[in-house]
Amino acid sequence: MKDDGMKREFLLKAILAGAFLGLVLWGGLPLFRHRHYDVPIIKGPGVTAVLRLSDFSPRLKGTAGDTYIFVLQGKEPGGKALIMGNTHSNEPEGMLTALVFIENAVVEKGTIYVIPFFNNSGSRNTRPGDGYPLTFDVPTDWGSRRFRFGNRDASPLDQWPDPDVYIHYPDRQLLSFLDVRNTNRTWPGRPDGPLMERVTFGAMELMRRDKIDVAVDIHGAETMFPVTNCIVAPEKSVKIATLASLTVKAMEGFENHVEPSPVGFRGLSHREIGDYSATMPFLLEAPIPFLDQPTGPKTTKFLLDGKDPFLLSLSKKKKLFVPYDESGWSLEKRVGQNLSVTLEIFRQFSKKTPDRPIVLRGVPRYADVVKNGVGRYLGDPAKAAAGGVVMN
Repeated sequence: MKDDGMKREFLLKAILAGAFLGLVLWGGLPLFRHRHYDVPIIKGPGVTAVLRLSDFSPRLKGTAGDTYIFVLQGKEPGGKALIMGNTHSNEPEGMLTALVFIENAVVEKGTIYVIPFFNNSGSRNTRPGDGYPLTFDVPTDWGSRRFRFGNRDASPLDQWPDPDVYIHYPDRQLLSFLDVRNTNRTWPGRPDGPLMERVTFGAMELMRRDKIDVAVDIHGAETMFPVTNCIVAPEKSVKIATLASLTVKAMEGFENHVEPSPVGFRGLSHREIGDYSATMPFLLEAPIPFLDQPTGPKTTKFLLDGKDPFLLSLSKKKKLFVPYDESGWSLEKRVGQNLSVTLEIFRQFSKKTPDRPIVLRGVPRYADVVKNGVGRYLGDPAKAAAGGVVMN
């Protein structure tokens, strides 16, 4: 009888252990697929080379921090610009803006470098406690393109453990422990630091070695956050930022003000790039309602159309920092705004430094994207030429 009882107990434990393992696998499989889902990027007509960030930060090689750099070199010499998307991977308008440049732009004078997944590890991370979707689809003329939806910070699978306090290098300012995995807190980085410091160091080396004139870091911010719908610029960049802001408002009809880069807040691209290189940095913030806290469910529909009844109610009470009505803040508005502001920054830089112009064609502006949709400017990877697709 005692042996029978022990057998039943063992069997029960085995069943419970099997059930627990089954639940773990069932819950973990979507996260595994998300982490290992590669996004196809079409090398557009203007792409002349594809590099890796590890070419500039060798200790990134073989890590999830390494990522692709697309080079679009014009036939005539000129200035050089860097575009970075997905610094924060839950702000996909930056990544999509970068892809529109990669798949459509043809540079005539100068060279443009584009990094669509700057925080590659963060793009493979998520925040399930907030109900984030793992992927989202952008409708196109031929079907749809699927993209990973990531997290603000790099995955702990790639960089761990976090310190109790992140001590910023080189200023030694004390930051939140999570900032060690935030690629907009680890500038200017170190070649042998934590993974995200090696990522930002690689970008700094690219800017220093290739003498980049202009760097545009594209973000999205909550409608309830005061630094949104703007260009953040340090002293060396503020004149061009102001001219770009005034021009898009006058010529294209959307607001985009200028915010000064705070000297005392270290680790941010719009501060450190300017302080540790000759490059002029600009950080773009387009409103993304999806990131606000007092909203309805975090659905892919909400991510795309930016419409939420709770934010609409708050807007009527003047609690938001951007205009907000029934039309929401759609992906088309956000990507279109980023494209127009980036193009205008290049134009204003070219006027200021006519000996180093950045001239290109093929990239739509705000009105085009709002009218036609983002998907109009995304190609079909299945129809790309042999060798014309890079999986990121």
